[in-house]
Amino acid sequence: MDEFSDFRAPLYEVKANLFKGLAHPVRIRVLELLSAAPEVSVTDMLAETGLEASHLSQHLSVLRRYHLVTGERRALQMFYSLAYPQVAELLAVARQLLHDMLNNTREQLEHSTANLSATAPSVAPR
Repeated sequence: MDEFSDFRAPLYEVKANLFKGLAHPVRIRVLELLSAAPEVSVTDMLAETGLEASHLSQHLSVLRRYHLVTGERRALQMFYSLAYPQVAELLAVARQLLHDMLNNTREQLEHSTANLSATAPSVAPR
């Protein structure tokens, strides 16, 4: 059954299925490539990712199953594009969220380091 076809499923389950489609670094990389261009050939994706054709094919199959990409055959070449422009927006939001989280962690570490330095007993030279 299609991951999105059960209309009785709670929305949170449908959302979880969407994130399952995103849950691999290679698939994120492919979606980033597709976010940067209207369409990308499989040949170009192979060159950009360094994957074997069979591995890329498996990941593209998952992305198609989760309705994140669409493919079109032209002669002997396959071209892919994002199924929805919001996928690119989702990746941009994730990038900004990660950036903000990293900045917050860095600020917390700097604050902790400053507090440790301020509270550390000073050692008098002998």
